[in-house]
Amino acid sequence: MIWNRTSECMTRRDMIALQGTRLSELVERVYFNVPYYREKMQQAGLGPESINNIDDLQKLPFTTKDDLRDNYPFGLFALPTSEIIRLHASSGTTGKPTVVGYTRKDLATWSEVVARTLTCAGVERNDFIQIAYGYGLFTGGLGLHYGGEKIGAVVIPVSGGNTGRQIQIMQDFNTSVLACTPSYALYLAEYIEEMKIDRRSVKLRTGVFGAEPWTENIRREIESKLDIKAIDIYGLSEIIGPGVASECMFQKGLHVNEDHFIPEIIDPVTLEPLSEAEEGELVFTTITKEGLPLIRYRTRDLTSLDYQPCECGRTLVRMKKCTGRSDDMMIIRGVNIFPSTIESILLDIGETRPHYLIIIDRVNNMDVLQVLVEVDQQFFLDRIGQLESLRQKIRSSLESTLGISVDVKLVEHKTIERSEGKSKRVIDKRRLD
Repeated sequence: MIWNRTSECMTRRDMIALQGTRLSELVERVYFNVPYYREKMQQAGLGPESINNIDDLQKLPFTTKDDLRDNYPFGLFALPTSEIIRLHASSGTTGKPTVVGYTRKDLATWSEVVARTLTCAGVERNDFIQIAYGYGLFTGGLGLHYGGEKIGAVVIPVSGGNTGRQIQIMQDFNTSVLACTPSYALYLAEYIEEMKIDRRSVKLRTGVFGAEPWTENIRREIESKLDIKAIDIYGLSEIIGPGVASECMFQKGLHVNEDHFIPEIIDPVTLEPLSEAEEGELVFTTITKEGLPLIRYRTRDLTSLDYQPCECGRTLVRMKKCTGRSDDMMIIRGVNIFPSTIESILLDIGETRPHYLIIIDRVNNMDVLQVLVEVDQQFFLDRIGQLESLRQKIRSSLESTLGISVDVKLVEHKTIERSEGKSKRVIDKRRLD
């Protein structure tokens, strides 16, 4: 099932031609309407006439989150605020929030790409979509909301939190599609199990999960516990919100809506472009946005691209499931480590719950890594020797893969705080000094 066959099944030749035309139009718009981009292009010796096709993209400067913050709140807008009809923003937990402005056309584009996302996930007109992403300035809730309405599905705007009410609504309204973060989906599954709710009373068929990195192991946990198909979706506020890319039912990479967002993969250190299938940092150029168009925006997400057509019939480039972020990478005693690597090791062991916390500290000028892992209650009821055996097994697996010593601490069920939004997996106390 495909929402927009013309755009999603375009030949590579036609896609490149379309991208080239839209890129040239974008560059002309921002050059004359965004002083920041005009100055950056002039410093690089570029003008609108310098960009004629997709091959010229690499001539253009990068944009970072710091650039948005430095121009807070509206400095990178390409139109006056009289043309903007919606504002969204990031949380701003690490500095000023990044503010995103949408024109009426931008909102129509957003609804279109989210409609593609939901259709990719198998959502149809007769589905009931329960949106447990947060509403408000966060783009998740409203993004999925209008995309769901566009395809004609019944949208249930529950927003996040109040888990008991979430389950009741699923039962009473016959919710068939759940949209939330993967960590909250696990929490809902755990709640259903602990409250001894009859799983047959919940009619879920599909889950649309994003807003945080998650592994194949987490996918298997969700699909098994909720008896659904778990689809990975990708988006970020700066680009448009949800709707940038999505898996289809074959779950072999996320289809990027590249007629609106041109993806690149670069080396996060050298900033040089990488070839197809090489893993690096994902960069996007928004070629149709009016309010806040961005050129070569560095997402910090790590992935690779596959230009081969998918079994589903879509010819859109596919991005591999994100393995982590270049700025989430932990450097511990000279070793580069991603939380997703630790998560995969823990879940492969099979005797732990999918809840963990990574704590990094500095003791006597030496970095130390501690991993708190929840295990089933039975391990605390059995002999101490069995608990210690499991701890040593986990420690050995982590150390052999990571190449550094790890302090593993096993904790009882529900010791680690649950999240109804994005889960917090890492506490780096070195940054708190």
